[in-house]
Amino acid sequence: MSTSRPRRLICRLTRRLICRLMILTGLSLLGAAHASPASDLFGLVGSDLKRDYYGWSQTDRSALVEKYTAVLTTRCEGAGEACSFDTGRAVASEMLLELHDAHTSVRDAEAATRLNEVQNDLSVPRSGLRVIKQPGGLLVVGVQPDSPAERVGLRVYDLIVTVNGKPAGKDKSIDSLAFVRLERASTPLSLLLQRAGQTTVLSFQLTPELAKARDVPTLSYPRPGTALITLPTFLPGDSARLFLGKVAEAQQGGARELVIDLRFNGGGRLDQCVAAASIFRPVIYQARFQGGSWTYGGLSGEQVPALSARIDRNSAVWNGPAAVLVGENTASCAEVFAFFAHKTGVKVVGSPTKGVGNSGVSFFPLPDQGVLSLTMLRAFDENGDALPDHIEPDLSAPTDLAALSTTSTDNTLDAALKLLSAPAANSGQSGTEK
Repeated sequence: MSTSRPRRLICRLTRRLICRLMILTGLSLLGAAHASPASDLFGLVGSDLKRDYYGWSQTDRSALVEKYTAVLTTRCEGAGEACSFDTGRAVASEMLLELHDAHTSVRDAEAATRLNEVQNDLSVPRSGLRVIKQPGGLLVVGVQPDSPAERVGLRVYDLIVTVNGKPAGKDKSIDSLAFVRLERASTPLSLLLQRAGQTTVLSFQLTPELAKARDVPTLSYPRPGTALITLPTFLPGDSARLFLGKVAEAQQGGARELVIDLRFNGGGRLDQCVAAASIFRPVIYQARFQGGSWTYGGLSGEQVPALSARIDRNSAVWNGPAAVLVGENTASCAEVFAFFAHKTGVKVVGSPTKGVGNSGVSFFPLPDQGVLSLTMLRAFDENGDALPDHIEPDLSAPTDLAALSTTSTDNTLDAALKLLSAPAANSGQSGTEK
């Protein structure tokens, strides 16, 4: 998860960015004997890791940096000052794997650009599809409202097998990143896809249009009286407000049960997931970092200052039966949401989450235009107890992605609906707003 940090931390980070520029400029002016793009990048990653890392890993970071400095020297033999950013990034990535903290990683320039697009609410060419790569193709896990994809009739869980005549999917010429590149280039897209329940391959033509880079929550009704809100991300600064709007829409539509799908939500801003989770009960999240701490509060779906003892701890927007769907792609801030929802009695269904829900990151620019995602805080609840690193579901129902694209069977959702139908799950109040 990324953090909304107190001013003192932001100022400290701003000074560090200036120092980065000074370090890089100094290396250039001094003409260091072995300076290269690779050493510049690796050096910044290593220094940040040793100085500012504040996660749960107990790995000796100084020894780790020393070990991989030697690896970098070996890799750059013969290249000298021409040793590339790619080499530096590759060695830094190998080093960070040994840290055993999936939150801390190096992202290349393309990944940094995608992050910037969403965080800064930029408009970019988009088809409206959100896809994940599978061995058999690109599985559609989201279709944005009023997008080119929706208008031509694409559906969630369609399986795209070719894009512009090239095979699509994991280890194919068009993976999920290549698909996004085609979108951003405004390239007309010719798609062949398999749709559940149909034996023939379907053909669709669409052209990306300028739209927000972010994905927004969607609302559907898998059965009468049950609302399904698919919540794709917490990265945008208005994620909680958009989610709260869908909850209100579900209530106005007469929903008595609520299912929140976080299976493909990789996290985002702490203030947003904390606020969103407070539709069930007030939330207090304590973030501890080097030299201090910060508290995030959520009340009735909105961000609030640190909550006082005077707050009604039973205040809620939603009081009816509810379930959260999770899986291996549920990460970071989405795990935080699931944790606090579960504390109020909301059922969690699916499979264990990624396992980075007990920490938070900040992003630092690198000289190759990429970013370092560095764990800088540890997460605690209002009682000072550490959050778990991952969420174990109350009911194990791992999502069968193949069944989604072939028969439209969503076993995880079906398991949640069955759980909500049990008498014990429906013994609570209706989902009306207080």
